[in-house]
Amino acid sequence: MIPIKICQSDTDLRSALSSSMWITKLRNDKNGVKMTKKQRPINLDLMTFWFPLTAIASILHRISGVIIFFAVGFFVWLLGLSLSSPEGFIETSTIVDHFLMKLILWGFLTALFYHLLGGIRHLLMDFSYIEENLKMGIRSAQVVMVITVLLSILVGIIIW
Repeated sequence: MIPIKICQSDTDLRSALSSSMWITKLRNDKNGVKMTKKQRPINLDLMTFWFPLTAIASILHRISGVIIFFAVGFFVWLLGLSLSSPEGFIETSTIVDHFLMKLILWGFLTALFYHLLGGIRHLLMDFSYIEENLKMGIRSAQVVMVITVLLSILVGIIIW
């Protein structure tokens, strides 16, 4: 059991809470003692941060999900256009043969591969096939990124 000390006065409360890293001072107001949080410096320049690989993998997983979300609508529209009529199929073929469209398709497939592999990575961690510690988190993020790069190169070769 954890021993609990009962504070009889404001002084006891102040001394008990002063050891906390989040509480820097207490002040009295009309409702009693009020706690205030420590003021920490704020750095809004994100270019000065060095994110760990696991954070980069997590951010890329979210970005790839957003890319997939918006790109699926576009590709469903292309599918509908190609199936609407023979002229629609020809129009879709000319759209898909354009260099910019190939680049968009390549980017979409790269995002899809990364998101799929990152999701499998998370499932393996959730089901305890991969240990959830920093070393294995970094190693699995590296594996996901390397496989994604290889698949991206392969898809680039196939598309072009």
